[in-house]
Amino acid sequence: MALTRVLLFTQPGCLSCELMKVFLEAREIAFEERDIVSDPEARREMIEQYDSEETPTMVIFSGETPEVITGFDPVRLDQFLDPTPSSDSVT
Repeated sequence: MALTRVLLFTQPGCLSCELMKVFLEAREIAFEERDIVSDPEARREMIEQYDSEETPTMVIFSGETPEVITGFDPVRLDQFLDPTPSSDSVT
């Protein structure tokens, strides 16, 4: 998957947000961070445009429709960000 843009909505004091940032940085995935506390427009965008009321909310732009992932679930993120089939998958 060719990621064209990753948008990450966060807020101060959010442990899952910090884990998400470390996760993305470790995989060398560039992202734009939007703090919903210091940026009211970011908060409105997260709620109204991406239908999320929790942080972290990650929006991945790679096709026509952005993929929205809420919370920090490293297993799901790995599956989504690296869709390479495992050696035991049938092709």
